[in-house]
Amino acid sequence: MSAPQQADPSPLARALTPVGRMFGLGLEITTQTFRRPFQLHEYIEQTWFVTKVSALPTALFTVPFGATIALLLASLTQQFGAQSQTGAGSVLAIVQQAAPIVTALLISGAGGSAVCADLGARTIREEIDAMRVLGISPIQRLVVPRVLAMATTALVLNGLATVVGVAGGYFFNVIIQGGTPGAYVASFSAIAQVSDIVVSEVKAFLFGFTAGIVAAYRGLNPPPGAKGVGDAVNQSVVISFVLVFLINLVLTALYLELVPPKGI
Repeated sequence: MSAPQQADPSPLARALTPVGRMFGLGLEITTQTFRRPFQLHEYIEQTWFVTKVSALPTALFTVPFGATIALLLASLTQQFGAQSQTGAGSVLAIVQQAAPIVTALLISGAGGSAVCADLGARTIREEIDAMRVLGISPIQRLVVPRVLAMATTALVLNGLATVVGVAGGYFFNVIIQGGTPGAYVASFSAIAQVSDIVVSEVKAFLFGFTAGIVAAYRGLNPPPGAKGVGDAVNQSVVISFVLVFLINLVLTALYLELVPPKGI
């Protein structure tokens, strides 16, 4: 008498299973980070690689981003007769929102795709299975250095994106639109806080860490064949973009709710 067949999982279960596995991978990466030996050489090599492929695109992408924000805010503040507050709005928008998001998108698109492709190629060549047979943890040996490299690079590039974006906004507002340099700087210093920089760096780190987890998960679980690696890379970039914007929404809402504006 044959055994009864198991019912197929529901669509909701099939959709939530990868989410749970990805969350479990994130927890494993976090715990493996504090276990010895730490792969310092691999971490330095991957940090340099991610920085090399992401730094220039981040700087080039932030210039028009900051300029667009400055031009839009200058037009809006002019309609309300508040041109002196253009600097405050544009700089805060770049520091809190534009810089970490631009950094995350470039880290996910350039660094994350490379990490996913590398791990995916190792998986289909069965190198990952061979490491497990030899008693070597692929998470500690390969994944942890890459995820930490992406998170660390995101912190550094967020600072670069902030400086470039603010400089671009200043140039377009003051030079192109004829704004007042003193008012641009004074309005920002009047309402800016140290916490604005802190939350920007926290966002960048979480975005880079999340993008690294997604890239590692898709790289370790690609569809069969070489085409599957390409599909996994595309999926990792798309999923990273969605998660970045969701995390940014949550962090922004919490920050605006918990941290009072300057002077209040």
